[in-house]
Amino acid sequence: MKSTGNIYTICKDGDFKTRLSFLIMGAGNLLRRQYIKGLLFLAAEAAYLFYMISFGWSGLYDLVTLGTVQQGSVYDPSVGFNVTVTGDNSMLCMIYGVLTLLLTACFLVIYYVNLKSAFYTQRLVEAGGRAPSFTDDLKQLLDQKFHMTMMTVPLLGIGAFTVLPLIFMILIAFTNYDRSHQPPGNLFDWVGLQNFRSMLWENDLLSGTFFPVLVWTLIWAVAATVSCYLLGIAVALLINKQGIRFKPLWRTILVLTIAIPQFISLLVMRNMLNRFGPINTLLQNAGLIDSALPFLTDVTWARVTVIVVNLWIGIPYTMLMTSGILMNIPTDLYEAARIDGAGPFKMFVKITMPQIWFVTAPFMITQFIGNINNFNVIYLLTGGEPLATDYYVAGKTDLLVTWLYKLTADEKDYNLASTIGILVFIISIVFSLIAYRRTSAYKKEEQFA
Repeated sequence: MKSTGNIYTICKDGDFKTRLSFLIMGAGNLLRRQYIKGLLFLAAEAAYLFYMISFGWSGLYDLVTLGTVQQGSVYDPSVGFNVTVTGDNSMLCMIYGVLTLLLTACFLVIYYVNLKSAFYTQRLVEAGGRAPSFTDDLKQLLDQKFHMTMMTVPLLGIGAFTVLPLIFMILIAFTNYDRSHQPPGNLFDWVGLQNFRSMLWENDLLSGTFFPVLVWTLIWAVAATVSCYLLGIAVALLINKQGIRFKPLWRTILVLTIAIPQFISLLVMRNMLNRFGPINTLLQNAGLIDSALPFLTDVTWARVTVIVVNLWIGIPYTMLMTSGILMNIPTDLYEAARIDGAGPFKMFVKITMPQIWFVTAPFMITQFIGNINNFNVIYLLTGGEPLATDYYVAGKTDLLVTWLYKLTADEKDYNLASTIGILVFIISIVFSLIAYRRTSAYKKEEQFA
């Protein structure tokens, strides 16, 4: 028998024992001799009430106020000098408040499970069955409900280490938590949408930095994604062409760029491309240039350089994926097209590319979003430079994600960094949903099954 029923149905059709579970968790189970299950529900209710009375209510109040007593020093006549008075910590107030909300959400889930369990047992008994024992419940958790057992610990981990920090980061965007409001020395407070207004239009310096950096971020993401995608396909086609010898060797050589950690490759490239690096030295010694090329110091040169260097990192991924697709395209399709008089270009357009695009379109969307947040290439290669006097803590090659990092690590403007993080997330999720729904992988999945 299924344990169906919403709150209204349980309240309407439940008997006295079941309805008592609305007030005392586990009562319906205890009165039907399911003692262990009933005691567990009762213990959960008692623990939650104890937590709320001891810490929870103050945590929710502190989440609203973010602290009321600021740390400072006052004169103590008993010692004859100023002493430090411990104040509230706005950051801890927010964390404890969010934690209380998450625990409340978990408690509500357990509360609903308690009601469903009582109602299910009632229906079972009314149908002539017996109330399942705790041993029966354990057997179900290891058999029919084994998926729930296996998912419990990961979900708790996600809640503690992903959801809690994520909510905290989002809430920071609605406060004035910056360099001037650093706890525990100073309190920060809620400011609503002020940070978003400042970032988008009210503050000329911030908006004058955000929009140029956003434009460059999108240009970089498009250029890096498209270049790696097209050249990766071209390399895969060359390697997989009939008559090419030592194919595994060429693939292995290209895969070595993935095996070497990015930070090593990028730092080496940074040293090679600087003013006194090997590349400029060789070109000057060969008489090809009179002065060092500004690979990393001129705006245009630096932006082109990061796109070109990124090819070294991005091409192998597309090459490997495309190679797998090419090796799985039936040769019968090419033979039939060749008999019909199709040339190499037409076979590529009509057979090869549709197969490649169907599989790689979601990958390309993922790569585009990844390039929007590509911290390593920009930060390790140029550090966001060259610097710009008309930008706020950003350089001409900074992406939104590297600007966010500088605001956090260098300037302690956590509210602005959180605001940028939310805006990047909105841009990424909107593009991903729109782009994916337009791909063949979404529209014509059954045709390629």
